[in-house]
Amino acid sequence: MADAGVPLKERYEASMVLSGVGDALAYNHGNWEFQRDGERIHKEVAERGGVAMLNAKDFPVSDDTVMHLATAEALTNVGKQKNQTLDGLVKQLVKEYIRCMRDMDGRAAGLTCISNVALHERRKDGDHKIPFNKAGGGCGAAMRAMCIGLRFPSPEQESHLIAVSVESGRLTHHHPTGYLGGLAAALFTAYAIRGSPPVEAWGHGLMEVLPRAKEYVIQAGHCVEENVNSWDYFENAWRTYLTTRGLLEGTGKPRFPEQYGVKEREKFYTKVAFRDWGGSSGHDAPMIAYDALLSAGDSWEELTNHGFFHGGDSDSTGVIAAAWWGAIYGFRGVPKLNYERLEYKARMSKAALKLLELSSQPFSQGK
Repeated sequence: MADAGVPLKERYEASMVLSGVGDALAYNHGNWEFQRDGERIHKEVAERGGVAMLNAKDFPVSDDTVMHLATAEALTNVGKQKNQTLDGLVKQLVKEYIRCMRDMDGRAAGLTCISNVALHERRKDGDHKIPFNKAGGGCGAAMRAMCIGLRFPSPEQESHLIAVSVESGRLTHHHPTGYLGGLAAALFTAYAIRGSPPVEAWGHGLMEVLPRAKEYVIQAGHCVEENVNSWDYFENAWRTYLTTRGLLEGTGKPRFPEQYGVKEREKFYTKVAFRDWGGSSGHDAPMIAYDALLSAGDSWEELTNHGFFHGGDSDSTGVIAAAWWGAIYGFRGVPKLNYERLEYKARMSKAALKLLELSSQPFSQGK
């Protein structure tokens, strides 16, 4: 549940800014994102004095935040138009993704994002659809979609949230495992902002929304057969995870092992991953972020331990988990050292406040 004592404005700002923190601290110039030994990462964090002593100025953001900002700024730029439409937003997303690729030096951008943004840049026909991609199930759509939930937070806007997360995701990741990760990241941000359902019921909510997303993809009419045939992996992975945690029905408290330290988490994150690198795919990046949020409760330090510092695609799980945490708790309990001098903090704050303004404005899925 959202913290009733934290103003909505702060929760919006914290969702964007702390997403950048989760990315930057977990990335650490690539030193921790690509470190497969989670225990070693925790040892290095401890040697620096713990997470409270990590100064944001020493941790530049990765491609995750650059693309999340691009998504947020596309949403806000379209918001300046009298008629906000899905078609107009998709065109703006393409422009922002092309632009943001000029800011990827030293940020470890993913090859799927790079290649498909380059495809959009070469095209002159005005068509922004890309072919279905059997290898498009990576986490690149999920890591940049949280701001969509900030734009469309209410239950009445869920059809827009579904359409925008699917279409923004498959601009680069045209595979259900990829773009449904974006749907999960956006949907859970909306849940966090509105304060319902309870965090323990978010996964159940996702399972109820997935059939609506499937119907949208069918009605959209682009590569329908390929998408439908590849749909089940994401859904089955989440059903298995929720069953493991005792949350498939959306009631009760999550079940965690008695021993769930660094070693145990590493083993579990690897188990739910597609190719042994936890958080690198569209299904498990939000899944591990959700697992971290369930474990951490209102503790920022525990969120970092579970969601940022592990031997998988840690910046992608960190950027997502921190966005949700900020949307619930604001900046409460977060050391100022972690975020005051964060790269692009001003841009994130500005985007957050604009998204808050837009959150009550109409949107059309037509032309």
